Amino acid sequence: MTLSTVYTLVGALSRLYLPKFVFEKIIKSDRNKVFEISTNYANFQKILPQYFPSIRVISIRGNVSVVEEHLIIGGHELVMMVKHVINEPILHEIFVIGGDAKGTHITKRFECIPQGTKMILEVDWKLKRMTRIIYFLRKINLLKEYSKITDAFTVIVEN
Repeated sequence: MTLSTVYTLVGALSRLYLPKFVFEKIIKSDRNKVFEISTNYANFQKILPQYFPSIRVISIRGNVSVVEEHLIIGGHELVMMVKHVINEPILHEIFVIGGDAKGTHITKRFECIPQGTKMILEVDWKLKRMTRIIYFLRKINLLKEYSKITDAFTVIVEN
């Protein structure tokens, strides 16, 4: 069983369109293992194909990478150009620099705790107008959908 706590910056959890939130996940595994799997985005297409049908690494320079990512969230595919900045083993920042979610910023922090690792995700979604309309009309809750991806990731790390 995985423990999680959600803090929203915009109000009630029942909102349909929730672009900003902070999400904490307790993962029963060593921080280095959690960090290694979480930042190996090139492998996401293999370990989470239901959410990442395509990942293509464009460039890697030191701790900064540019990646073309296809992310399926809420049954809708987002095509994005993403910059990953990794500061091992504490911080992984994701900046969407192009595509359907340009301007989105995700910060993952990893803290050692007695139960394993606390992963803190700060997510600030920026969706293009048409994508926002699609999510609203389909009544897709981004928090709930992103939580599903995190839960799938947690199962992989804990096994």
